[in-house]
Amino acid sequence: MFTVTYGGKDGRKLKLAQSKDLIVVRTRTRELVSNFLHSPRSPLSHEVLELLKHFDVLEQFMQAGVEVLKATVASGAKALRDTIKEQLKQEEVVEFAGRVLVDPASQVPVLYTENFFVKFVNDAKAQHCRETLQRYKLRVRRALPYAGKHSYFVSAPAGMGLEIFDAAQRLLEEDIVELCHPELIRPTRSRRAFPQQWHLRRTVINGKTVNASAHVEEAWELAQGDGIVVAVIDDGIDIDHKEFRGEGKIVAPWDVTSRTNNPRPRDCENHGTACAGVAVANGEYGAAGVAPRAKLMPIRLRSGLGSQQEADAFVWAAQNGADVISCSWGPVDGDWWDPSDPRHKQVVPLPDSTRLAIDYAVRTGRNGKGCVIVFAAGNGNESVDNDGYASYEKVMAVAACTDQSVRAVYSDYGKRIWCAFPSGGGKASLTPGIWTTDRSGPDGYNHGTTQLGDAEGDFVNNFSGTSSACPGVAGVAALILSRNPNLRWDEVREIIRQSCDKIDRQNGNYDQEGHSIYYGYGRVNARRAVELALPLQPTSPPKTQTVEVEASRTPPSRRASR
Repeated sequence: MFTVTYGGKDGRKLKLAQSKDLIVVRTRTRELVSNFLHSPRSPLSHEVLELLKHFDVLEQFMQAGVEVLKATVASGAKALRDTIKEQLKQEEVVEFAGRVLVDPASQVPVLYTENFFVKFVNDAKAQHCRETLQRYKLRVRRALPYAGKHSYFVSAPAGMGLEIFDAAQRLLEEDIVELCHPELIRPTRSRRAFPQQWHLRRTVINGKTVNASAHVEEAWELAQGDGIVVAVIDDGIDIDHKEFRGEGKIVAPWDVTSRTNNPRPRDCENHGTACAGVAVANGEYGAAGVAPRAKLMPIRLRSGLGSQQEADAFVWAAQNGADVISCSWGPVDGDWWDPSDPRHKQVVPLPDSTRLAIDYAVRTGRNGKGCVIVFAAGNGNESVDNDGYASYEKVMAVAACTDQSVRAVYSDYGKRIWCAFPSGGGKASLTPGIWTTDRSGPDGYNHGTTQLGDAEGDFVNNFSGTSSACPGVAGVAALILSRNPNLRWDEVREIIRQSCDKIDRQNGNYDQEGHSIYYGYGRVNARRAVELALPLQPTSPPKTQTVEVEASRTPPSRRASR
């Protein structure tokens, strides 16, 4: 056991224990080591990659570049942990690999950074304080005036490791010291990818690792959608849902069909709430959207395809401040499993009224920089090029890929597919679909059973189709714009193209330009997209680090139709 004391010499003591099956790893590049597992250019040796297959990701601390891995073997976990620890230490890209401390009660990992908080008594002499810190080989990183006189954030020598706990306890016993403890970091409850949300991050569901995400949670370190408005044109949207609460979250709500400012669902209108959740849910109670801090403009459209109200919806969005417009609808699909369905061959042109409305949004939206418009490709296992909406040159058509990183069997295909995003579907799927918001209570897809989501019925676990993929990409566009709001609509689209991961190379039929009729330019990588959002900055000599943060041995179906 290791002890940390809060509140001074007679304060509350925290006990930490060493875990037998956890290991913490940090790379020199600060890229998470799990990202190397399926990378074709992994810097890790074959031996380490094989060992990593016996570990799942338990926690990720992205700002510190730290990842906690848990052994999955039923027996011999300690021996496996020690073996991979020694192997990882030999890898050039690995800066640190070590054992993990956990809270004995919760088994939650705790990260320490080899930094200390120290507060000396008020009447101490400054020279005496300095001499004490020097005796313990501690260096002042900065004073902390908010904590009172003689309060400091200090760093220990690199490589001190678990000895920091003993050093902190001894330092606290000094008469001149009032408070002292190591800097400890635990996982925080904030906007995050909930355990079921495999499309946002690599995770484990029902004991099985799902590694087919769009790297969204990694992107949140750089952007979460602040200041961006995503318009979701769909059927009714439950704007009272707890994941859409918060001052300013809902912007310019409108029912374009009934011409009122009440876009709430009627009857069996469940689709819009699920789509909106995929894009922008706050992530505070049960489901996070791709852009959790973006605002939602809910536009209810229940008029027929090609109606004037359809065009009005785009105009409303552009005139009321939408940055991104998400459209998970279009012409009726043929049955994806029936190749003889005549609807597969129908060609549905984009009406001029709607086309000009889209042109208006692209031309005048965002003060002339243009709204980014995203359409679901379709769920008919048919050519998207016959769909005048999704194939229009000024929008992005989004296909669906599965938790196995292959094409969803229903997803439309064609030369106009721009990109793919994770969704439900597939013969070998490990999950029922996408976990997202549902109409509050028993009125939505989930009538109140954990088999379909949560017991209250506020969330659903099997939302799928390109209907789910579309708002996912809309959310990525919001992340890009929150990172760089000066981008034009076509620049955002180009960034998404450049960000894509080429999945399923064997069957994707990518051409010389890197385009696949099934995946477009590939599955969107949100982290890379957000990184690309900022122009390259002039390089300058790196600043000398005053301290090396040490992550030592402790870090902390129902298928939806379009």
